[in-house]
Amino acid sequence: MSNDGAIGRLVEREREDGGPRGVWRFFVYSLIGIFMFFIPVNIGGKETIPLDHLVGWITGLLGPAVKYLILGVILAGTIYPFATGRWKESRLKTLFAFLNVLGLATGIALVFNVGPAWLFDPDMGPFLFNKLVIPVGMIVPIGAVFLALLVGYGLMEFVGVLVQPVMRPVWRTPGRSAIDAVASFVGSYSLGLLITDRMYQAGRYTGREAAIIATGFSTVSVTFMVIVAKTLDIMHLWLPYFFLAFGVTFLVTAIAVRIPPLSRIPDEYFPVSTPQPEAKVTSRRFATAWKEAMGMLGNAPKLGANVRENFKDGLLMAMAILPSILSVGLIGLVLARFTPLFDWLGYLFLPITWALGLPDPLLAAKASSVGIAEMFLPATIVAGHESDALRLVIAVVCVSAIIFFSALVPCILATRIPIKVWHLLVIWAQRVALTLLITTPLAYLIVGR
Repeated sequence: MSNDGAIGRLVEREREDGGPRGVWRFFVYSLIGIFMFFIPVNIGGKETIPLDHLVGWITGLLGPAVKYLILGVILAGTIYPFATGRWKESRLKTLFAFLNVLGLATGIALVFNVGPAWLFDPDMGPFLFNKLVIPVGMIVPIGAVFLALLVGYGLMEFVGVLVQPVMRPVWRTPGRSAIDAVASFVGSYSLGLLITDRMYQAGRYTGREAAIIATGFSTVSVTFMVIVAKTLDIMHLWLPYFFLAFGVTFLVTAIAVRIPPLSRIPDEYFPVSTPQPEAKVTSRRFATAWKEAMGMLGNAPKLGANVRENFKDGLLMAMAILPSILSVGLIGLVLARFTPLFDWLGYLFLPITWALGLPDPLLAAKASSVGIAEMFLPATIVAGHESDALRLVIAVVCVSAIIFFSALVPCILATRIPIKVWHLLVIWAQRVALTLLITTPLAYLIVGR
């Protein structure tokens, strides 16, 4: 029996049984969401997902005004915790509320071109503002509009039941988290986190599941991997690099979920949510997937209301993220440039890089450690090195480490996901160590020593 025939019969059965009206919404809205997030297209010589093209087009249309728009979002994000009283909820939120003030001051300095000369070095303030703040500030609210189509009309439930036999045993997350993983890898970690936070607050993920997804699947996009590959001059190894990074990232996640701190995060639902656990399916998987999708579709809001709610959530998340990227990211870059902190931190990984026989083990260890500040920095440390193996290994570390303070950490802390800063630091160290151990022998097989 073909899938088309099965779907047709299931649609007819839903109609006979008084199932949800407007079944077409499942197909039309889901297909639009899939197209926008997952289907790379080439426009004007640039190949990326349609959402990225749309954001780029809108950003170009705004021209110089975009920096003032983004500065307005940063201002709103700085005021918001104080206006709502959320800055008093915990010491961490108090700290980040005042860091937001630093982020606002940095944004004003960069937009109006005032401040110390070092702030305007291309790899400092301009890098943060132009390469991180503006793209994230644009893609999160705009992407949230299409997110409504992707997660609100049954697609996550349908896919989740189908891939449940893989996701639950290997990564200890619901099948529906597969959408999160793919959204991050081909789109943006910020959008992946937006999906995860919405699912957690809706009672569709537990705290532990949301933490696993946020720290294990919310990696950089394929477009960023291209930038890393070009910087490290390994575009001739593009396919091995892509599949190696993809495989190692998810293999490391499968290991990390089984050890503390991830394994000890409470497996509980968001306190004010109605738990909606994913039922274990052992038979009639396709029919059950359709039934779950139709159940979600039957409770789905109208498109206009759903889009407005998602856009509001995306805007609030952008407000929370952008000041933190400028403050925390700048602190990380300053520490990396002007202090020996990351040289010292590199000694954590020196025994591993030395034992694995990587060329320049101390350089490899430092490159691995500096990624906690900004994911792109490891590539700059070893760029130009004569060893293909070393450059390939560090290129994978850029992707698989996942956690970095210039953007991802503020993104996670802006959500309700129950994960602490020390959790993130430990998970980062685990991921870097495991990535080095797994990737290095494979890199030797691909390019030799």
